Amino acid sequence: MLCQIVLFDGFDPLDVIAPYEVLFAGGMAAPGALQVELVSAEGPREVPSGSGLLSLRATAALDPQRADLVLVPGAVGPLGDPSDPDAPGNEDSIPALLGRSLQTGLPALLKEALERPGLTMTTVCGGSMILAMAGLIDGRHATTNHLGLDLLDATGVVAVDARVVDDGDLVTGAGVTSGLDLGLYLLERELGPRIAHAVEQLFAHERQGTVWRATGPVPAGF
Repeated sequence: MLCQIVLFDGFDPLDVIAPYEVLFAGGMAAPGALQVELVSAEGPREVPSGSGLLSLRATAALDPQRADLVLVPGAVGPLGDPSDPDAPGNEDSIPALLGRSLQTGLPALLKEALERPGLTMTTVCGGSMILAMAGLIDGRHATTNHLGLDLLDATGVVAVDARVVDDGDLVTGAGVTSGLDLGLYLLERELGPRIAHAVEQLFAHERQGTVWRATGPVPAGF
């Protein structure tokens, strides 16, 4: 199984590193079962994060025909004005960084990935906003950072205030540290609970919250 974690200019480093570490450890716990690589829409290159102080190297191109899991992080920067990302002073804001990612080849590749049977799309934090702004997950259940839930809902996505949301071939995580929980859940889902538990112990991190799915009775009075 191959997981490709997408880098784009302005990405949030923790959105990338937290799930990368968890999934990489899962691959060590289950030799040969999981490989993780950093990719970009453009192919191998140094990709600057939104902090301006850290870059990571994409070692390959995002390839929906090779990947079994694709993970899209969010961006890091000032909040800015979501209603006008191009306003003066907003050039490095999170909405502007996410918006610029849509002007690359990334949306077409993500569309191809979502349309490929058997591939699971995953996101951390604002990564779901990239999919939403590209019009790729209308009507789907997803989450994002709590500050962006209303905006996610306004795009036509069914926004869920949960740490991890499983909507079948779309699994999304909330705020940046949820990347740890998302990674552990993906290990449990794809490789089994014993692998996930071993990595959980290795990292001394217990998953938080209940993974939300659109199953079971609808709660009354909440």
